Amino acid sequence: MTLAARLGSGLLSFPVTHFDAEHRFAEDAYRAHVAWLGKYDVAGLFAAGGTGEFFSLTPSEVDRVVRAAVDSAPDGTPIIAPAGYGTAMAVEFAKAAERAGADGILLFPPYLTEAPQDGLAAHVEAVCAATGLGVVIYSRANAAYDAETVARVAERCPTLIGFKDGVGDVEAITRLRGRLGDRLTYIGGLPTAETFALPYLELGVTTYSSAIFNFLPEFALDFYAAVRERRREDVRRLLDGFVLPYTEIRNRKAGYAVSIVKAGLTATGHPAGPVRAPLTDLSARDLADLTALLDHLPPA
Repeated sequence: MTLAARLGSGLLSFPVTHFDAEHRFAEDAYRAHVAWLGKYDVAGLFAAGGTGEFFSLTPSEVDRVVRAAVDSAPDGTPIIAPAGYGTAMAVEFAKAAERAGADGILLFPPYLTEAPQDGLAAHVEAVCAATGLGVVIYSRANAAYDAETVARVAERCPTLIGFKDGVGDVEAITRLRGRLGDRLTYIGGLPTAETFALPYLELGVTTYSSAIFNFLPEFALDFYAAVRERRREDVRRLLDGFVLPYTEIRNRKAGYAVSIVKAGLTATGHPAGPVRAPLTDLSARDLADLTALLDHLPPA
């Protein structure tokens, strides 16, 4: 099975990056976490991704995280490494990921600046040219790729294998899917992607990245199965019983989309340490509310 087919065949997740009390990378704990997640039926793990606080890691730390994930994941579990910031840095990240033994690249938006579509196309093409690994582009924020741009890059870059949507524009996804069909694997990438999983499935987005999988792997897999089997009543029950109340806590403060995942690990007895600035950890009240919610988790 190709990497693209594998990624589209099941649930994906972004492991958090573990830190100690001094905010140093806690490699042993991270390795154990990746090994634990890899025991479940997951289609791929994205090391040092958004949930893994890519934005707060130095390039040398990203390399350590990716190498630790490659070494710790069970055989056959794809590890996707990050590339981002400016194009020159993204190229260096991609080359380092290939040297580290990663299976693919997730290309984040360029740092800070807005860019025209032809500039975004050049950004992707440079990274694809720098590595033989399959590349997934992450469309969000200042890098919202339109269908024409993606189609042009896909024609020029055979190693472009996937499109991860973090924008939530249904019309844009429909246009892209109509233009490219099965040329790419389409991945849901909005925060707490379970919220959008069922309607996105109807658009041909067969998978998504689940942050919840970090601390509730069985729940996340059961939810994904209900989505893929179009068991709408079960999806609605799980949304109402956990996912939507969870997002209410997530929405209380900017940056909580990452912080709440580490809080979930703390609440379930698998602490991963604090988040790094500029993020902040959940307040004591918010952690208590999350713990109470987890104590009443609905059955699958």
